[in-house]
Amino acid sequence: MENYQLFSHPFSKAYWKAACAEFKKTKVLIFAALMIALRVALKAVSIPIGPDLRINTAFFINAYGAMVFGPVVAIVAAAISDTLGCLLFPTGVYFFPFIFVEIAGSLVFALFLYRTKVTTLRVMLSRFCICFFVNIVLNTPIMMWYYQVILGKYYAIVDMPRIAKNLCMFPIESVLLTVFLRAMIPISHKTHIPCSTADALRFTKKNIVVLVILFVLGVCSVFGYSVYNYNNTSLSASYSASERLERNNGMTVIVTDNEEDLVYDETAVVIESAIPHFRSVEVVYDCAVYAIDADELEANIAEAKAADPESKYGIDTLRGYSKSKAKADDALVSIGRATIVLNKKTGEVISYELTRN
Repeated sequence: MENYQLFSHPFSKAYWKAACAEFKKTKVLIFAALMIALRVALKAVSIPIGPDLRINTAFFINAYGAMVFGPVVAIVAAAISDTLGCLLFPTGVYFFPFIFVEIAGSLVFALFLYRTKVTTLRVMLSRFCICFFVNIVLNTPIMMWYYQVILGKYYAIVDMPRIAKNLCMFPIESVLLTVFLRAMIPISHKTHIPCSTADALRFTKKNIVVLVILFVLGVCSVFGYSVYNYNNTSLSASYSASERLERNNGMTVIVTDNEEDLVYDETAVVIESAIPHFRSVEVVYDCAVYAIDADELEANIAEAKAADPESKYGIDTLRGYSKSKAKADDALVSIGRATIVLNKKTGEVISYELTRN
């Protein structure tokens, strides 16, 4: 086996020089092609371990390949395997940004396992970083982008089923990956595939403690962020058109019931934010209150009908507006702002306040 220089970390010029040099080796390129083929073939193969819990076998090949040919080849191999997988086994509309999730996973494996002494701790840390930082942190904004652009839907930032699955699978996948690499490294040596030894790939009490700590750290991080996100994300962002109209109408009823000089038919209330509170029944609605200019509304209706005889523009249009659209319609004249706190279970008004312009 050729001289196999080990590095204690990937933050050196020599490390990246060695990683780039892998492209010059015919044996490595053939091996990479084989790993790509296996990853593509195994994308549709998974091991069921419980209800809605499955282990995707492709990640074993991903880790093994990244360990052998390093981060530079791993990035290219990930891009090719993701593209081929989407072409051969399509599961929906192709969305290019997902390729960065695949690349990030391969890169993380390579940074932890290539040209270094492969230990159980490194395997666990690599899998944790992929489950947490790649599958949860990086994948979430891409999923939101995909849902908005391709599906025209809202995707929750805190997707608890997907997050829980990644956190639950992390310890299991770490153990299985350690066992897999411990078995594959001796085979690699016999076939003259350069890689580290498997001597340090065994679980000790220290490794088990670290595994538990990483799992708890992941759970606490997700729980803390979900509470923060819940307390700071407006429910109105996910309203459909019909829900927005219904809820704005509800707020209009509350405002006109509490203000003697405001009439329901001449008033429109638009919810600008609806913030819930964790472990509380309260939802705080911040609303813009408008008077409907009857003359301007009639003129706008006539203009809309002239442009499109099928136009449904009318008072329900005004009441179904979001924040930006309400401000742009000259049929609405701002009166002030209302802060309304409701019991989310009963719909009861807990507090009400109107601040006029």
